[in-house]
Amino acid sequence: MSGVPDNSSVVAENTAYRGEIGSSGEDLVLVLDFGSQTAQLIARRVREQNVFCQLVRHDLSAARIRELNPKGLILSGGPASVYGDAAPQPDPEIFDLDVPILGICYGMQVACRSAGSEVRSAESREFGHADVRVHDAGGLFEGIPDSLKVWMSHGDQVDDLSEHFVSLAETDTCPFAAVKHHSKPHYGLQFHPEVTHTDFGSQLLSNFVRNVCGASGSWEISSVIEREIESLRERVGNRRVICGLSGGVDSSVVAALLYKAIGDQLSCIFVDNGLVRKNETEMVRQQFADHFQTDLHVVDASDRFLNELAGVTDPQKKRKIIGRVFIEVFRDEAKQIEDAHFLAQGTLYPDVIESGANPDGPAATIKAHHNVGGLPDELGFELIEPLRDLFKDEVRQMGLALGLPDDLVWRHPFPGPGLAVRCLGEITRDRLETLREADAILIEELHTAGLYRDIQQAFVVLLPVQTVGVMGDARTYEDTLAIRAVQTDDFMTADWYRMPYDVLQRISTRIINSVRGVNRVVYDVSSKPPSTIEWE
Repeated sequence: MSGVPDNSSVVAENTAYRGEIGSSGEDLVLVLDFGSQTAQLIARRVREQNVFCQLVRHDLSAARIRELNPKGLILSGGPASVYGDAAPQPDPEIFDLDVPILGICYGMQVACRSAGSEVRSAESREFGHADVRVHDAGGLFEGIPDSLKVWMSHGDQVDDLSEHFVSLAETDTCPFAAVKHHSKPHYGLQFHPEVTHTDFGSQLLSNFVRNVCGASGSWEISSVIEREIESLRERVGNRRVICGLSGGVDSSVVAALLYKAIGDQLSCIFVDNGLVRKNETEMVRQQFADHFQTDLHVVDASDRFLNELAGVTDPQKKRKIIGRVFIEVFRDEAKQIEDAHFLAQGTLYPDVIESGANPDGPAATIKAHHNVGGLPDELGFELIEPLRDLFKDEVRQMGLALGLPDDLVWRHPFPGPGLAVRCLGEITRDRLETLREADAILIEELHTAGLYRDIQQAFVVLLPVQTVGVMGDARTYEDTLAIRAVQTDDFMTADWYRMPYDVLQRISTRIINSVRGVNRVVYDVSSKPPSTIEWE
């Protein structure tokens, strides 16, 4: 077994796709995904080198790869054993293409085994940090020390290296921690250069894509913006586009991009479902007025949503109700906009991957996303998804380049169902108001302390729990709130934020003194995994 478990479902079949791989017009590197949980991270790390990179199926045919004409291939890790009966295998002809290849963990084992090497279960499995000694400082290890700490996660390893490969590095228990083919530009790493735990991991990937593959490193957000604007103008013509605003980063960047491309042909709809943050509707109106001189529709549907949610406590039922009612409300408002032909959504690349929306891509439907095929076909609009090739950090870069303010671009993520999944138990107006006020205090204090940008996501959760307290010498029996704050690079894993005690004290004191009905505040110190970032 190899790789970072467990995401084996990503090697299955996929569903319909609306886009096209390799459409960036720049040098392309493909990551063949064998089920690694860090496959997306590989793509992000390559893009940090200003080289366009996309995930594709592990078994993408050599013929299709030849059509895409990539500068290089990276074979990801994976949870299977390469010698297992059901182990995912690539098209063997990819090793005969005139394309540089880098195998990572499982990917290395696949590449070595294809050339006659033996892969077996290791006597000493390696999970965590390991010390690597480099034998050959050139090529892949150019500019990298001859000793470095790396992140290992494997139970199998290459045990008998064939004559086609030579060892470049080793650990105490892994003699072939890095290898190179004698005559082809094929490399293998038993460790994971894509994770931050590996020293000089970005340099290793840069050496591969820039030096070995010869990629120019010319892919930049500015060129993406120019290309998307040109594409949008050509596709839209003189017709009207509807964009659903949420107040978050993604939809705001879509609106900004569309406005730059088509101006007043854009109409935006903001649905106030009664589950938004404090002053959210007013903020959307103001930001829209500041940055766009076009058509905005604000729909107050809070009564409708809250009536439908009355008495519902199951989180999945909450999500389904909110999704259904949103579609109904959005559809009714969209019908009022004349000549509307397109619907724009803030679908991101991870959404596309996880929803299985790409036949060349790696994923089966791991989870449904509200903005990937979330609105039904009967709406009658053509779909526009200008961010579907981008990761979240790239969307933020685009927002800044388009002139959106920092406080909007760097705003923490907010769940699609809104406060419904942070108001555990029954949803009522009073409980939502409690949650809004407490959450606003948290965010304000984080800004005051200069900590907001150090944290990737922070919020308050209202628990369906009441506790005994004392206020003014009187007994109270009131609500409990939990504060959640995490640090993460990719939101696939996250660690709880070590909040300074004095900041926590100010937050807790202000909430208990200012928010009626609350007498206890607790702090969530669980990481993802095993916990999730949101509570529901």
